[in-house]
Amino acid sequence: MSDKTDDSFELFDLRVEAVIPEGAKIYCGAKTGDYFELRGEMLTLPPGQGFSIYSLAAVLPLLAAKQRPTHRNDWMTTDAEIACPDPNCGSRLRIRRIGTRRFSHADTTAVPLPDAGG
Repeated sequence: MSDKTDDSFELFDLRVEAVIPEGAKIYCGAKTGDYFELRGEMLTLPPGQGFSIYSLAAVLPLLAAKQRPTHRNDWMTTDAEIACPDPNCGSRLRIRRIGTRRFSHADTTAVPLPDAGG
């Protein structure tokens, strides 16, 4: 790749935190302060902390969109809390953008960028 070709793009780093309303009955095992972070495609949890696979399943489909810049009027920009998939559980997961990270297209896929001339 020549120095004239910039194949970079940015994604937001995300933190997904458990939100536990006071007095709510919790069935998913979440505790106040539980979180995980997503940096690029890598999901990390603090040592010794778990997360319900059902709660993860509820939030995972939204994370790729939350990583990308969105229009200010798009609901994806403003809506940040996801309900626990168990309708009897009071927990929610709050998605926060916590920073940005730059990536190279060539480092993230084998598919080349289209030729700029064609």
